[in-house]
Amino acid sequence: MHLRIDPKPGRILGLVAALALLAGCQQIDNALLPGTSAGSVDGGVQLGSTNFTVPGVTQFPSTGTAVGDRIEQLRDELEDLQDMVRSENETLQTVRSNVRTNAVAYNQTVAAINTRLQVGTTPGNPNLVSSWEQARAQLDQINTDASRLTGLMSEVSGSSAMAGFLLEATQATFTVRGAVDADHQQLAVLQDETRQTAITIDRLMNELTTDVSRTSGFLAAERNNLTTLAVAVDNGQYIGTSLASLSSGVPAPPPFGGAQSLVGTREPLVVIRFDRANVNYDAPLYAAVSAALERRPNAAFDVVSVSPGSTQARLNSARGRQNAERVVRSLANMGLPLDRIGLAATSSPAVQVDEVYVYVR
Repeated sequence: MHLRIDPKPGRILGLVAALALLAGCQQIDNALLPGTSAGSVDGGVQLGSTNFTVPGVTQFPSTGTAVGDRIEQLRDELEDLQDMVRSENETLQTVRSNVRTNAVAYNQTVAAINTRLQVGTTPGNPNLVSSWEQARAQLDQINTDASRLTGLMSEVSGSSAMAGFLLEATQATFTVRGAVDADHQQLAVLQDETRQTAITIDRLMNELTTDVSRTSGFLAAERNNLTTLAVAVDNGQYIGTSLASLSSGVPAPPPFGGAQSLVGTREPLVVIRFDRANVNYDAPLYAAVSAALERRPNAAFDVVSVSPGSTQARLNSARGRQNAERVVRSLANMGLPLDRIGLAATSSPAVQVDEVYVYVR
């Protein structure tokens, strides 16, 4: 697949059919992020839903023995522990609600931006810039919520340790001399309630750990998507989600080296001509690179600056390399990891102006 980006406004040679197909597939409903929708109840974060409750502590009359006094002490400590668990559960439910609310609002903001971009707008539209800033603030709030979840893990871990201590202490009390039958009956009930409390804490910790992981993953993906969206707003053209989502978890190939040798021997994926100040290449470049990654997720890309072969033109090779570095920055802003991008420079008598070739590796 070969895409040539011509400097004349609106003129793109090659891959016209592919880009038309891409535009046709990207309906307004798909302006939302993958796996999310503005109307979903959790904004795509998929947090847990369990409301954790503890069994309570059964009260008994004192037996009047030393063992009975110890049982009352353990019972008080279990009540304190259960109060802590109730507070931790309340915090969890509050933060979950905040994350869901902020995630839905964030997705709605991003959806509105992408819808406007698909319909068509001006580069750097100040209204969309303002909406983008709003989306970033909403994502920052989710990050704050994620920090609260992480802090809550430490609190629940302390509760889990306390539950373990109470279980051991209750078991040890069975061996204390001087107990009456009623003491052991009360101990059996207390031991059962302590075990149930410990199980509840373990389940809380498991869901909390999953919530932290999912929230962190959501934030990482949306930070990349938001960076790519900034490129789209700056160009006034819909692009898509971050390229990182197409290459995530797939090892990058080893560095190629000597990519300039590909010029003239292999057809590039993209050719961008720089014979004027501002060449609008982001949208077609994204389309070509994302299509390549969909076919081969482990692909990497070599960006080669190609300057004219004349002596005078070679004096401008530094400018040509700057153009190539611009393309590299664009790819990075679209979410392509830097370890998947190579940079090289060469000259050729076959070109009349500075060009940048992008090859698939």
